[in-house]
Amino acid sequence: MSKILIIEDEAAIRRVLVKILSEENDSYIVDDAEDGLQGLEKVKNEDYDLILCDIKMPKMDGVEVLEAIKKIKPEIPMVMISGHGDLETAVQTMRLGAFDYISKPPDLNRLLNTVRNALDKKKLVVENKILKKKVSKNYEMIGESSAISHIKEMIGKVAPTEARVLITGPNGTGKELVAHQIHEKSERSSGPMIEVNCAAIPSELIESELFGHMKGAFTSAVKDRAGKFEAADGGTIFLDEIGDMSLPAQAKVLRALQENLIQRVGADKDIKVNVRVLAATNKDLKKEIEEGRFREDLYHRLAVILIKVPSLNDRREDIPALIEHFAAKIADEQGSAKKVFSKAAVKLLQEYDWTGNIRELRNVVERLIILGGNEISENDVKLFASK
Repeated sequence: MSKILIIEDEAAIRRVLVKILSEENDSYIVDDAEDGLQGLEKVKNEDYDLILCDIKMPKMDGVEVLEAIKKIKPEIPMVMISGHGDLETAVQTMRLGAFDYISKPPDLNRLLNTVRNALDKKKLVVENKILKKKVSKNYEMIGESSAISHIKEMIGKVAPTEARVLITGPNGTGKELVAHQIHEKSERSSGPMIEVNCAAIPSELIESELFGHMKGAFTSAVKDRAGKFEAADGGTIFLDEIGDMSLPAQAKVLRALQENLIQRVGADKDIKVNVRVLAATNKDLKKEIEEGRFREDLYHRLAVILIKVPSLNDRREDIPALIEHFAAKIADEQGSAKKVFSKAAVKLLQEYDWTGNIRELRNVVERLIILGGNEISENDVKLFASK
């Protein structure tokens, strides 16, 4: 069911709009208000999927209503109703965030199409929010150890800024979780988060992957292609395993950071990009610099803020919470009841040497859930979690 509010001071027009929408679709619940103040009060107290609002009204005009509603419930699409002399104001309301405007007397087909399009947009906004919550859950940071608390505090401080961040730590510690948390808590959270695993892309293809290419730039370049930097425009690019990037690609990344300009392979034209760069590595980049495999100037550009993610062995107090989290997540994925780990089983897992860190712990928890009893016992751990 879609709930629509009509704010219109002319009773005759208000009645016609209510009648048209109510008869058009029995899933529309249509409410009305006789002026802007009454309409604003209803919006504060109830949830609507769409608002149709007249521009010229006593007490509070449509522009004021639009501005007020956009402050309290910006996700609700608003369609403005304009008289013949209000067209200039109607265009102004579009700049202020109105979805569209319709003229009086309303054309039936245009009205219904606009309402359907606006409701479709609202539905997409809601679906995107749900999807973002699901994605956010996938990148949740579990644990309350002093090391993790310190990282969460750093994320809270650095995320709202535009500072570049270099995230270091062993494989499997969750460096990508830190990157996603920074993006989600930043001003760029509504923009894209593009991930690039620099270690997984052959050195001869990394430049094309990052910056795109022009048709004919190399044998397999059959058409123009945008790269990851262009895809991340307005958002964040996460360069994972940047220590494995080739020196020529490093030079191009350095230019992108210095000038906010990139150039596709085979092109002579610069493209301006607005991208925040986060990077991660499990390598000692200072040692890589000494041995000539990593550019020192790029390191200093990337490492404005350094966040070091600890190994699981350095945060063993978080293991019980991680086991609980993985057990619940695996049960949800498998559509089964969540299995409980005995205190003795958890204690034994806390004593293991987790060379593979959180990634290894997750795999062991899944193995125990599949092979162990209804309650995972100490004996199950000894049998199935052997290293």
